Amino acid sequence: MDLDPAEMTKVSNRLKRAQGQLAGVIRMIDEGTSCEDVVTQLSAVSKAIDRAGFAIIASGMRQCLTQPDGTDEEPALDVAKLEKLFLSLA
Repeated sequence: MDLDPAEMTKVSNRLKRAQGQLAGVIRMIDEGTSCEDVVTQLSAVSKAIDRAGFAIIASGMRQCLTQPDGTDEEPALDVAKLEKLFLSLA
């Protein structure tokens, strides 16, 4: 399955921002920042990563369920597989 490059560029940018946020969290820990502030920022990183995952799954759903690889073939990912991927992020 090839994911839409335009959508994956957005996902990549989101993950790069999350990477920067995570570096900030590590710096906060090294500097002895308060627990509350560290956890707040760590939560933001986690949400950014989750949203990237959901965007990938959504793109896969659109592409694989609506555009199977062959003319008479089943979709590359069936609903059960997509549900499993979705729930892995929950």
